[in-house]
Amino acid sequence: MKNIYLQIPYNMLDISKLVLATVTGTEGSTPQKPGSSALFDKAGLVAGTIGGGVLEGKVQNIAIESLNTMEPVHQVFRLDTSVSDGEDALCGGKICILVDPDLVRHKHVFETLRKSAGERIPGFLITLLTNAENNKILIDRYWATDQDRSLIPAELKPFIEPEMKGLIAGIDSYDFRELKIQREEGKPSHLLFLEPVIPLPRLIIAGAGHIGKALSQIGSMLDFEVTIIDDRPEFANSENIPYANHIITGDIGKAIEKIEKGNDTFIVIVTRGHRDDGNALKVCIGSGAAYIGMIGSKTKISLMHGEFIGNGWATEEQWKRIFTPIGLDIRSKTVEEIAVSIAAQLVQVKNKRDSK
Repeated sequence: MKNIYLQIPYNMLDISKLVLATVTGTEGSTPQKPGSSALFDKAGLVAGTIGGGVLEGKVQNIAIESLNTMEPVHQVFRLDTSVSDGEDALCGGKICILVDPDLVRHKHVFETLRKSAGERIPGFLITLLTNAENNKILIDRYWATDQDRSLIPAELKPFIEPEMKGLIAGIDSYDFRELKIQREEGKPSHLLFLEPVIPLPRLIIAGAGHIGKALSQIGSMLDFEVTIIDDRPEFANSENIPYANHIITGDIGKAIEKIEKGNDTFIVIVTRGHRDDGNALKVCIGSGAAYIGMIGSKTKISLMHGEFIGNGWATEEQWKRIFTPIGLDIRSKTVEEIAVSIAAQLVQVKNKRDSK
């Protein structure tokens, strides 16, 4: 899912009009899991989701009211399985949702989170919920990474430090979780929520032609951070490809060579010709990228295979890791169908990687 926190605006006027709703706990069957979030304003849903349908409508009403009172709400909803007033049946479980109308108070936290995300540094958003007088609650938020925990108050470090150990190695499998802090025996006075915020997987598309353009749109919908590379400025521009997060105009091979290629990097080579495909493949074929795929006919692939092995540009083992012909075999014919087949293969590889 796209990072909801990166959709919180910088400027004070817009951020003051937004409410953040987050699922903090579930029991039984529910439409979303803990950590799912949505942004609301007085007109309704702005981004994200906490379940849709009847539940989201109820939370939206609470969010709009909270903008008037500026008081947070932490409420449990019972998802009754009965059908009433023509509405669809709900799931039958319970879901707890935190509604925060005062995002301005933690603007610096979201800005620090955004900076880390821009540098592709994973971390934890830490939310402290304190029970105050008159059944009111207070919300405090902090951001911490494996390299920087300076924003965490000293009194919270004994609770958070154990969770931070091995952050980089284990954050992909770390779920949103709740910690209880007790001041009196048997009576929790604080709730602490730790939410991993992980950079989106990167989709690097070499080639801004018809297939690259279509794939950039689908890739964005599938929550990839999309980069388009082409040496033709008339193709590689935001007007032609509005869905890309980054557009690089220049030599394709040199541009790909400069990109760090880790296990969250997916590279699709769909340039306009054999030479550009080869230059792109040379600089990534032995890398640690999670996926490298190249379009081409069986004749072209056989020819390139001979060139790469014969010139020592790759080993047989490295060549076997390349997805070529690219995409799942769905008998695709049109540009859009080819883009769908490639996207389906990207999801297949990504989900297999995430399940390890």
